[in-house]
Amino acid sequence: MPAIPTDFVSADLDATDFSQLEPLFSSLLERPVNSKDELESWLLDRSELEASCSEAMALLYIAMTCNTDDEAASGAYAKYIEDVPPKIKPLSFELDKRQKHLAQELGLSGERYEVINRDTAADVDLFREENVPIETEIAKLDQKYDTICGAMTVNFEGEEKTLPQMGVYFESTDRDIREKAWRAVSERRLQDVEPINEIYDEMVAKRETLAKNAGFDSYTGFEFKSKHRFDYTPEHCFAFHEACEKIVAPFARRLDDERRQKLGLNVLSPWDMAVDEKGRAPLTPFDGGADLVSKTNAAFMSLDPRLAEMLSQLGDGAGRVTAENMKNPPLLDLDSRVGKAPGGYQYMRDRSRKPFIFMNAAGLHRDLETMVHEAGHAFHSMLCIDEPLLHYRHSPIEFAEVASMSMELLTMPHWGSAGSFYDGKPEDHARAMRRQIESSITLLPWIATIDAFQHWVYANPAHSRDDRTAQWIELDKRFGRGFSWEGLEKFRDSGWQKQGHLFGSPFYYIEYGIAQLGALGLWIRSLEEGPAVAIDAYIKALSLGGSRPLPELFHAAGLDFDFGPAVVERLVERVESELAKLPE
Repeated sequence: MPAIPTDFVSADLDATDFSQLEPLFSSLLERPVNSKDELESWLLDRSELEASCSEAMALLYIAMTCNTDDEAASGAYAKYIEDVPPKIKPLSFELDKRQKHLAQELGLSGERYEVINRDTAADVDLFREENVPIETEIAKLDQKYDTICGAMTVNFEGEEKTLPQMGVYFESTDRDIREKAWRAVSERRLQDVEPINEIYDEMVAKRETLAKNAGFDSYTGFEFKSKHRFDYTPEHCFAFHEACEKIVAPFARRLDDERRQKLGLNVLSPWDMAVDEKGRAPLTPFDGGADLVSKTNAAFMSLDPRLAEMLSQLGDGAGRVTAENMKNPPLLDLDSRVGKAPGGYQYMRDRSRKPFIFMNAAGLHRDLETMVHEAGHAFHSMLCIDEPLLHYRHSPIEFAEVASMSMELLTMPHWGSAGSFYDGKPEDHARAMRRQIESSITLLPWIATIDAFQHWVYANPAHSRDDRTAQWIELDKRFGRGFSWEGLEKFRDSGWQKQGHLFGSPFYYIEYGIAQLGALGLWIRSLEEGPAVAIDAYIKALSLGGSRPLPELFHAAGLDFDFGPAVVERLVERVESELAKLPE
């Protein structure tokens, strides 16, 4: 869908050039606003300007992460974050102050404006001009972390491999190959432990300064308010940690002990966690990005044609972002390659209202999971594409992840449909479903580990690296899986460094736990009330975007907003029941 025509923001605006942006910000600050209607018009113009700024940054970030070894792309992104956001943020703060005042003065209230008024007031409270350059420095540190990780490769069996590409060897039925692959990847990560430690040390110190400048005792409170977490507190997170420790971790360790016995091992090692327990060859659901998209589309068509139609708008998956097309890139860049940043993401280009999906596909089943996950994010963006206010075209992360994680579970029965991943392979399909159901629960203790680690880090910002390592080990003992680290302690000590959220998105991880419980709840609705009921609820809730408070978004999908022990225990029991129905 093209950008909404506007007399305020020209179609050819270059939003990477602050000299073109400044007059527009000034116009919004100076424009007379004397009625509710005029304020609503002002909000739409502000929304379109901010969408233009957002897309400019999106395109630079996409180009940089797709080609971290491209000095021009990396340089353009670095130059932008140094030059433009630091100038925009003070102006946005002035707009926030004006918006807050005008909303109160002109009576812009009621359900339609409840969320935006609440969020804007919080942003006004938090802003400190002295924090702007610090935030820029943190963004540059995060780019440095991405560059380090993007450059990580190993030479294995005579070929240079990215770390995502090494994943296929972890599923090898030859235990020697699995161990060699695991050690090769772990040794490679170890080479950059110190520079990554230095990056994180700097980040923690700078974030502590941000919080102190804004009048907070710790970065935790600052970030909770910054993320607009009005509906839960750190204490709710601690209750989730406890539920994972007492309910989920023991379940995961029982599964691990069963794995050990089936593999005929005395001791389970880290390289034994992905291999098939019956010695079957790794699942190979697709070959390359185009095949991945084709088979994903077939699964969505079987589940609900409305979803397949949305995914088809993104292209065939054969393209990649290059220096030549980075100003109008393909909407999918899926295959793993040297120089590409790790991980996967969906990034909405807010002005053109086009979603972009990035991932590192290497032909593994986990790539299938990533594809349907990121497709769920794209559906979320597309289902609220006609919302006039940019603020409401983005939902709270806790619900945004329900959109993605639900697709991992709701598509499961359709992975064996005609033209999809396991068409004509019922045994592989059953294996894949079992793996997905197990991982949907066993992921929760890892989420608790990362979240608890962050709470400790920012409650103890003056900690030493030895303190940090000791805390990480304690958390791994509390939540970790049932394999042995004996003789591998040096790798265990720095295991947290592979979790990119700790660097670029602090405190962004508990959302996955909250959302996973929501996704499991929606999956159970599909089992009890039928897939059509679940998908209709999914589409209805996603169409709200971020226009309602978090609990209401959950309720729109027929879900309770609750991530305490009672809910966790009920879901674990249901998962065990469903696993018992599947062949091994």
